[in-house]
Amino acid sequence: MGNAIELYTTAGCPHSEAAREDLEWRGVEFVEYDVEKDREAYERMVEATGGNRTVPVIVEEGKEPRIGWMGQGCFV
Repeated sequence: MGNAIELYTTAGCPHSEAAREDLEWRGVEFVEYDVEKDREAYERMVEATGGNRTVPVIVEEGKEPRIGWMGQGCFV
């Protein structure tokens, strides 16, 4: 996967949608995972966040995962 940013989201979460739109607007390459549909992605997200189950989560190599968007998120 290289240095791609991973975006963990759920359908229907407005904060996930806002994070996606921001990344797209800025032209950032990312791979999106819907953690309600992809159990392996859910497990990777929970591991990366130390057990936090709030989306969106943005994971970028070499940086702390960013949990939530603008201080808000949806609990999975």
